Amino acid sequence: MNAKTRRTIEMGTRALNFSRAHPDASPGYTAALSRLEQSLAHAEQLVIQQRDGFSEVRAATVQKRDLRRTMRRKHLLHLARVAEAAGKEMPELEQKFLLAPEATPYLAFRTAARGIVAEAQNQKELLVKHGLLEPVLESLTQALDQFDQAVEQGTDGRRAHVGASAELDSVAEEVVQVVRLMDGLNRFRFADDPESLAAWESSSNTFGPPRSTAVDKAAVDKAAVDKAAVDKTAA
Repeated sequence: MNAKTRRTIEMGTRALNFSRAHPDASPGYTAALSRLEQSLAHAEQLVIQQRDGFSEVRAATVQKRDLRRTMRRKHLLHLARVAEAAGKEMPELEQKFLLAPEATPYLAFRTAARGIVAEAQNQKELLVKHGLLEPVLESLTQALDQFDQAVEQGTDGRRAHVGASAELDSVAEEVVQVVRLMDGLNRFRFADDPESLAAWESSSNTFGPPRSTAVDKAAVDKAAVDKAAVDKTAA
């Protein structure tokens, strides 16, 4: 969730809490309050979906990285050395078993590894003759299946968090619309109640309750002191 959307959802939550603390029985206000509750509940679900999506992508990335490292060092290296030995009988074979660099993108690595497995199956008799351990080939195939599952997991997670992010932006727009409607109603309700009106304005402010003048003045004074100290040091 981007900062703007997060601030909007937080504002909607403050507005909801204020409205619950200052109820109004009119149908229009009740309907607006219900819309706000539904929008915020939906936003909460989307936040969970977004977080879960990020977690799925991170987990899949770790698994892909570990599997790629294992396959390169445990399976593909063995196949490459066997192919090198078999190259005495079939010179072109060695080139088909070259190891991809460690930093090869995941999908490119998967394609290359699948091609090596296919070639190893085609030349299995020759490779066994030169030292191929068949369990290595079987284990590599299983590892590639796990790799495919990790790729799919990452894709699903990315789709989930991207979709949730886009929908959260839409929900945030809905929250703004509802709060604007409630703002008009509350300004009418609290026209003769400055304290409640000020509390509502603070709650419905996207950037949160305004800072007090005293706090602002203290911040300005501190900045002036810091600047003076810097100027003195520079001199």
